[in-house]
Amino acid sequence: MKDRLTDALYGLGWSAVKKLPEPVAVRLGQRIADETWKRRGKGVLRLEANLARVVPDASPRRLAELSRTGMRSYLRYWMESFRLPAWSPERIESGFDVKDAHYLVDGLAEGRGVVLALPHMGNYDLAGAWVTTHLGVPFTTVAERLKPESLYDRFVAYREGLGMEVLPHQGGSAFGTLSRRLRSGGLVCLVADRDLSASGVEVSFFGERAKMPAGPAALALQTGALLLPVTLWYDESPVMRGRVHPPVEVPGDGNRAERTAVMTQEVADAFASGIAEHPEDWHMLQRLWLADLDRGPGSPGTPGSPGSPGSPGMEKP
Repeated sequence: MKDRLTDALYGLGWSAVKKLPEPVAVRLGQRIADETWKRRGKGVLRLEANLARVVPDASPRRLAELSRTGMRSYLRYWMESFRLPAWSPERIESGFDVKDAHYLVDGLAEGRGVVLALPHMGNYDLAGAWVTTHLGVPFTTVAERLKPESLYDRFVAYREGLGMEVLPHQGGSAFGTLSRRLRSGGLVCLVADRDLSASGVEVSFFGERAKMPAGPAALALQTGALLLPVTLWYDESPVMRGRVHPPVEVPGDGNRAERTAVMTQEVADAFASGIAEHPEDWHMLQRLWLADLDRGPGSPGTPGSPGSPGSPGMEKP
């Protein structure tokens, strides 16, 4: 029953919200965000706990302000995503302004393949739609399997409709497919600030231990592809902003695991720089740092709580 309700809610969002005038959708998203924030559920509390590490000198009042703005940013992502299938190519192109896109353009022109690694910031679906529309470049990505299966199918159909090739996160075949795409000079985009496997790389993130996926660095090492971190954020305008960070270089020394670890740390550092500048646009409503994961299932942000996989709290897959 819960799975059917979750699927129905997402279906309602895609069918109804995309028909709303944009100003109405914006106000609706802000209202939902404010009401969710006022309830002080586990997702909001987890967001505040994560932001406390990003802005360690923030007062409780400042953290509350950040989490409120963060929930508005999070719901802006959802309102935009529900509406993206109805956006014209012109609206998509005008909706994203990115700095230093030449790293991406030049890398693709060289034909060596490019891996874009992103954190849960802003709206990476809009950024992806901009790539396929403005640059005319298709790309491959990976999506976490959600329950119910029909919900996962909705997300796959949605992203494929925006010009993306979507592979399931589970299963060893994804890495091989991504490698082939890169060796042929293609583009791969991966959300890479939260490890969903047992093979993550330990990094220092805002001064504490966390694990992040090894995939972006491992793919770059194996295929010779360019590895580019990307961060996204919103301002008060209808336009999302972004930055393509300089390429992560392959270390000259060390075995494969050691070089993967060094490169993953550089990706984490790039993420941290962007998140520190725009903490309210980092939509991390789950536990991330190892110290929090060690506390067990009672902590905010555990699976089944709002904002976590398997719940109707709208996890960004």
